Amino acid sequence: MLSDLPNVLTLSRIAAIPVLVALVALHRPYADFAACLLFIAAGITDYLDGHIARARHQFSDLGRMLDPIADKLLIGASLMVLAGLGRLPLWGLYPAIVILLREILVSGLREHLAGRRVSLPVTRLAKWKTAFQMGALGVLLAGDSTARLLGIGWLPVGIIGAVMLWVAALLTLVTGWDYLVTSLRHVGKADAGSVPPGRAVP
Repeated sequence: MLSDLPNVLTLSRIAAIPVLVALVALHRPYADFAACLLFIAAGITDYLDGHIARARHQFSDLGRMLDPIADKLLIGASLMVLAGLGRLPLWGLYPAIVILLREILVSGLREHLAGRRVSLPVTRLAKWKTAFQMGALGVLLAGDSTARLLGIGWLPVGIIGAVMLWVAALLTLVTGWDYLVTSLRHVGKADAGSVPPGRAVP
């Protein structure tokens, strides 16, 4: 299964993480530009692995496990290296914390519900959240140094990325709350169904 193309693409996303972190740590214009391009390429593989898996009917438990893990590792590593190097303007650390906490929350909810044979569907708003989140991280990884390298130094790239990150954090709060409410509803139904007949739910 590891040799299936969708899984290879997913694993390549994980393998790109240390390279991405090293490029950001260099904090040179060409390194920042390369980090942005690498992040974009990783985001493209996120789309391709699912698309190819559906087209070729190459579904596997390994792929279903690795895909969300790869996404969260990529997002978490990008946020942490940007925060650690002080490259999150406009108090960007706070939306970064919100995004990371939401990812942990949803992962826990999905894992718990998977044991009950319940899946959490991805909502349209969650897709918008992901789009803003990936766009914000790509812009922040590029930074103002890439803007100067490309001759558009007048463009406040860092500020734009920070604003996008705040928007992603707000969408994160809304979608995280929706997932939590949906999960609690499923858990409540399961608990109610497990009560022996004739015994009241406390």
